[in-house]
Amino acid sequence: MRSDKAWFVYLVECADNALYCGVTTDVDNRLSVHNLGKGAKYTRSRTPVKLVAASCALSRSEALRLEYRIKRMPSGRKRAGLDCKKT
Repeated sequence: MRSDKAWFVYLVECADNALYCGVTTDVDNRLSVHNLGKGAKYTRSRTPVKLVAASCALSRSEALRLEYRIKRMPSGRKRAGLDCKKT
């Protein structure tokens, strides 16, 4: 089954300055969910979160591969991993 939906990799900064990287098809909605405390377990106790960067539209597999690469980066380089695509 082929999906034509656009996927995005996003990077948010939590209230404790920690960075969280994820993938979604709707960045604005996902950010709202994180701030309601109903997003990823990691961000639930670290609200509010603010969007730092988001990728351009990707296929699901491209987004998952990029997310994996960014999550493996040291925190100082994570922002630079999506730097050319800042929102």
